[in-house]
Amino acid sequence: MFGGTPDKKLVDGAPIRSDIHMLLIGDPGSAKTRLLQSVTSLVPKGIYVSGKSTTSAGLTAAAEKDEFAEGGWVLKAGALVLGSGGEVSIDEFDKVSDEDKSSLLEAMESQTISVAKAGIVARFNTKTSILAAANPKYGRFDPNSYPADQFDIPPTLLSRFDLIFPIKDTLDEEKDRQIASHILLQHTAAGAQLADMETYEQVETPPLNQDLLRKYVAYAKKNIRPRLNDEASKKISDYYVELRKIGIKQGATPITPRQIEGLVRLAEASSKSRLSSIIEERDAQLGISLFEYMLNTLAVDRGGRKDIDALLTGMPREKVNKINVIIGIIKKLQDESSDGAAKIVDLLTEAEKQGIDRATATRYMSELERSGDIFSPRGGIIKIVRREDE
Repeated sequence: MFGGTPDKKLVDGAPIRSDIHMLLIGDPGSAKTRLLQSVTSLVPKGIYVSGKSTTSAGLTAAAEKDEFAEGGWVLKAGALVLGSGGEVSIDEFDKVSDEDKSSLLEAMESQTISVAKAGIVARFNTKTSILAAANPKYGRFDPNSYPADQFDIPPTLLSRFDLIFPIKDTLDEEKDRQIASHILLQHTAAGAQLADMETYEQVETPPLNQDLLRKYVAYAKKNIRPRLNDEASKKISDYYVELRKIGIKQGATPITPRQIEGLVRLAEASSKSRLSSIIEERDAQLGISLFEYMLNTLAVDRGGRKDIDALLTGMPREKVNKINVIIGIIKKLQDESSDGAAKIVDLLTEAEKQGIDRATATRYMSELERSGDIFSPRGGIIKIVRREDE
């Protein structure tokens, strides 16, 4: 809601995104919609849309004929343009079509929308933060699969989010009892109010009035322009370098330079929430803690290594390495074969020698076949697909 420091530019004049994009991926019935609606009502300027009834024109801009202007074409702003300067909540994000999702790439990274429709070429500002909610690809999280494999969202779009939070519906009797008690108490109190009963159990009210909180957020967004001090900069720099060193040892990619700007935005938001014009070390630590939570819950492979590639590309480094080994084995067997084909039996045997069990090798072969990298001309034989430029 607070966002980073707006209107910052690089030395060459290129703008720096200040708004924070966040994605919630959770099991059905985990109150994601209610959370989005609450945020929309709290921010000074908020728009709520649902993915099932949203198109790229509804999100960006639509070209329509204006019958009152001699039938000329006009552009009408979509949700992201109308929400510029505020926040847009997109529910059922996984239900948005792939074509419509691609229209979000420019809006989320450059915070502009370039339109070329009906002979009109224009560019709109979309300086808005996006809070999106989605369900896992197969309905619920599968604890036996990589989290990234369960996201029905393109990796290029996932990389635009500063934070991705999983919301899992875990079985816990005490927690379930508390949730049931809270929901039933809310309904009992609401029914008593409608019946105009004088005595009923009061529901605990929020510690801050909603109008006061909205004014507080609006004041911070408008008046506070925090800047990094040396301690906060060193904290983020040290964290980045240390995590990269760990990645070199483990053979994974725990963080990329893109995440540095995300950490800065989170630290700026923390400072603005305190109405402070200086970003202190504790603000940087808060941003790092949030990023660490995301890494530990979504970007840890089966070997316990933090791998941001597993989250942002959907391909853990461990999986990439094994696929490369399988492709290398196929090429080697093809070169050694008289007819230029690799036998699947020989492939599985060689894969086992290199530490890849038969079930894993078979699964990755199926994935390569579906992606068009290999094909089977006849039973028991596999070949690499030759590209035109090879």
